[in-house]
Amino acid sequence: MAPSTLTFLPTPRVMIGGMPVGTITDAVPMLNVVPFGMCQSLANPTVAAATAAAFGVLTPMPCIPVTQAWTPSAPRTLIGGKPVLAAGSTCICSFGGVITMTSTGTVTTTVG
Repeated sequence: MAPSTLTFLPTPRVMIGGMPVGTITDAVPMLNVVPFGMCQSLANPTVAAATAAAFGVLTPMPCIPVTQAWTPSAPRTLIGGKPVLAAGSTCICSFGGVITMTSTGTVTTTVG
């Protein structure tokens, strides 16, 4: 598990406490969801290649998230017709990680 931060662009023009509010579409890798440190998933081609080169010894590689959309924890609260992100919202990485938004506005990830 590794912590990271989310970046929300002020496109919906809704702010809370001077910060833009995120919606389920704010899942763009490297824009909204930044790397989390080291990826350990063999579903990630770079991890699989590095592990194969190390004769089967798991070799973590830098995280490059591959995300699609969030599952909101408050699906009835909408901004611009899209559910907002709140504590407990999750996003799945294509390499098997689960990204979870915490109550502090940061996110954590777990593999598998």
